[in-house]
Amino acid sequence: MGALKKVTEIKEELQAAEETMLPSFILKYQQDPRAGVKKLTEQAEKRLSALKQERERIEGLKVYERQYDDKGLICGIDEAGRGPLAGPVVAAAVILPKDCKILYINDSKKLSAQKREELYEIIMEQAVAAGVGMASPARIDEINILQATYEAMRQAIQNLSVTPDILLNDAVTIPQVEIPQVPIIKGDARSITIGAASIIAKVTRDRLMAEYDQLLPEYGFARNKGYGSKEHIEAIGKHGASSIHRQSFIKKFLHNREN
Repeated sequence: MGALKKVTEIKEELQAAEETMLPSFILKYQQDPRAGVKKLTEQAEKRLSALKQERERIEGLKVYERQYDDKGLICGIDEAGRGPLAGPVVAAAVILPKDCKILYINDSKKLSAQKREELYEIIMEQAVAAGVGMASPARIDEINILQATYEAMRQAIQNLSVTPDILLNDAVTIPQVEIPQVPIIKGDARSITIGAASIIAKVTRDRLMAEYDQLLPEYGFARNKGYGSKEHIEAIGKHGASSIHRQSFIKKFLHNREN
């Protein structure tokens, strides 16, 4: 019998193991009497169990997709940035493949920034089509945030490379759209396609706000993404409005500054 593999080497083997390799890893080491190795096989079993649970959760997010499967191409629609004091409102339209296997898709607000970034790349790579639309702060001031959101959503649909047959929307019905629509309350947490759209919209907008932060560092946009944090409101009081502030959203802060 040869020398036993070092526990550190087995740990590295587990860290490098893809999901398909986990069962054979467990079989290979489950008889090893060392406490460190037992712990590693337990970790492998937990990983397998967690992946199984995640697959079941993702299948649960396909209820609406299965319900409307016979309609043709299903597109999820969501937006990011209705509430901030600065920056555009961004909408995304995403068509996923029918056999989509992407794990961890969820309402973007329930995911870490790092996980959203990872999923953004995967979704953009695997989606049948993805479109983004946005309305500027000036447009929001001109027509109001709700109408600007609808406009961004219509743009996102128009920017798809293919035309969907049905839209699953997060809570709203978009005016001036001829494609059949299904508004779903809390859709970003209940539909895989709306969840995917929420991630694309959120990451697109967050990246934009990080770019604005380079140009306008005094407002802390990379940190607050344009939302009304204490730091942001104080910066408006000190520096006034920037070119990307929504004048209709910050009137009271500018009024306080003048008085």
